[in-house]
Amino acid sequence: MQLTHKIALCPTPEQVDYFKRACGTARRVWNWALNEWNRQYAAGGRPNAMALKKQFNAIKYTDPQWLDENGRPWLQDIHRDAHAQPFAHLAKAWERFFTDLKAGKEAHAPRFKKKGRCRDSFYAANDKFRLVGKTIRLPRIGEVAMTEELRFKGKILGATVSRTADRWFVAIQVEVPDAQFYRRRTSHEVNGIDLGIKAAATISSGEVIEAPKPLKAALRRLEIRSRRLSRKLEAARKAAGFERHARLPEGTRLPVSNNRQKSAAILARLHARIANIRADFTHKLTTRLCRENQALVIEDLNVKGMLQNEKLARAISDVGFGMLRSQLEYKARRYGTRLTIADRWYPSSRLCSICGWKNEALTLRDRKWVCAQCGAHHDRDLNAALNLKRLATETALPVASPSSNGGAAAGTVPAVVGKVTPVRYDGGQQDTSGQEENRAHFCAHS
Repeated sequence: MQLTHKIALCPTPEQVDYFKRACGTARRVWNWALNEWNRQYAAGGRPNAMALKKQFNAIKYTDPQWLDENGRPWLQDIHRDAHAQPFAHLAKAWERFFTDLKAGKEAHAPRFKKKGRCRDSFYAANDKFRLVGKTIRLPRIGEVAMTEELRFKGKILGATVSRTADRWFVAIQVEVPDAQFYRRRTSHEVNGIDLGIKAAATISSGEVIEAPKPLKAALRRLEIRSRRLSRKLEAARKAAGFERHARLPEGTRLPVSNNRQKSAAILARLHARIANIRADFTHKLTTRLCRENQALVIEDLNVKGMLQNEKLARAISDVGFGMLRSQLEYKARRYGTRLTIADRWYPSSRLCSICGWKNEALTLRDRKWVCAQCGAHHDRDLNAALNLKRLATETALPVASPSSNGGAAAGTVPAVVGKVTPVRYDGGQQDTSGQEENRAHFCAHS
């Protein structure tokens, strides 16, 4: 089993300068490899990552585009892992693209990376760095201080140094034994969870969990700081001789002032703070749910479709439905919790959790409703959570399938059971962000 521990770094200015150059190297090599892949494919060839890597190694110290103004190969100043790993990443990206294409899913081909628009990171192999307490020794730059020690014991597989705003982190991948991977549950409840905007999660036990909504809280500051940066960008366009709304030619670089860099850093820190608050909330919530339940049921929400509603898109993004589901999936494996994903067409809000009558007239505005058959009063979210809970037991109500819903009369429940999908645990890498409590006990799980 694999776990990842992401640790903040405290680098010196010289080390930060190397980190930036290593990230730029990884980005440029990725773009070269992708461009060469596309060129060979368009010419009728069958490119592969290993062949591209050999091709690049043959020219990286001699080709003029990889030499500095003095004719010296600048790649010699950057450790080879930074410009070797992009080929492996590109191979995985294309493999994922063709796999999704064959499966009929929405597939996205790898794209070029632009400075300032992509995640800055570079890779270091497990035999190229060493950990000693709160220090990591990286190639070329030596020892870098970390804010904490590596918490996992096992075989170290590799590390990725990345940047978020103006802070640097190292994510260390570790292969751990089962006794360290699996965790003990504190209770063995069964619950359904209805995710929503008004309340981030409504649990079938009756508990309602509000989301912190960090974007809403920081929206005014975000607008002010975005305008400040925008004004500095307009000044740079004007200084370069471009009109306000003129399209910049490809490859044009605007002059960068110190004030513009400071303004961009301030804005990036605010975005990072918003993301950190949201991640902290989702990690604590998902850890608690998996630790206290032997079975959980959530809905397969069409988040991409929901974001098409311009009136609700910001509120939906502020909760982070996708993050909640992905964290539940990998933490459920660690705690031995059975996670079930209800079909997105399952009418959890419309079904009466008492008698099973289906309210076809229910709209998004209706937060409470009364069952016309048994007279039960329902809170919309709690009723949905109760119906989801029943999917984890043998008392699930029969509901109409998506193809027959349109012809079902109001108040009737055809005898077709809604589809339920238990989560499959594949043998891929499982990440953990370190938000779980340190004092939790590890134990083997059968």
